Amino acid sequence: REIDAACNAGFKRISFGPRILRTETAGAAFVTALQVIWGDMG
Repeated sequence: REIDAACNAGFKRISFGPRILRTETAGAAFVTALQVIWGDMG
């Protein structure tokens, strides 16, 4: 129900594949993935 409510409120679902991340690490993993995509990671 929480996922459906968030989606109905305009949030978008994303996936890191089969891995389950804690909320404390999901944000850091997302930012790191963006930096890799944008070429900011050396």
